[in-house]
Amino acid sequence: MQPVLPPSAYLPVAIGFFGLATGYFVWGGQSLFGFPKPSPEANRTIALWGFWMPGFMQFLTGVYLIVGLTWFDVFGNTPPLYMAGIAFTAYGVHWFVLAYRRYIGASSEPDAWMLIPFLLMSLLGLGVFAAANDYPLAILFGFVTLIYLAEFPAKFASQPQPRWERLVGLWQFLAGFWLVYLTYATAVNASLGYHWWM
Repeated sequence: MQPVLPPSAYLPVAIGFFGLATGYFVWGGQSLFGFPKPSPEANRTIALWGFWMPGFMQFLTGVYLIVGLTWFDVFGNTPPLYMAGIAFTAYGVHWFVLAYRRYIGASSEPDAWMLIPFLLMSLLGLGVFAAANDYPLAILFGFVTLIYLAEFPAKFASQPQPRWERLVGLWQFLAGFWLVYLTYATAVNASLGYHWWM
């Protein structure tokens, strides 16, 4: 018998937003500004941030959403949250892989093929949230789509492409600011009863 729990107005999405924002600032900041300079030590530290913040925090958020929607029905009839649960979970695991690969110094070349399903996932999220009139999240998926589009020439080139890698960093850095806004909006709306655009 499925337990009956009261509905919850407290969505865990701010956790995932903040984790991804931190990852985009750390990874995108290095790509965009060239600081810190690449080194094995810097790469390992950046990888740790990537594993725990965008990796773990998004994965945790995604699992929380899916369980809350499917097992316990605590988030009400909000079908677009299903898309959010899928995306947070998938992107969280994606960051686990990217971070571990960077930590051990493995090749990034196979990441080129990863871009295809994750670009398609980004377009799916953009379409779902735009159709649901949830424009703040549609904007977020628009940023993520731009990041993956910029990564194609960076990853599929036979030689490193600093110009494209900086463009990836720029989109990540800008998306980081948007994610911080989404974190603030979610937190103040839930905590203080405000009505920030969210």
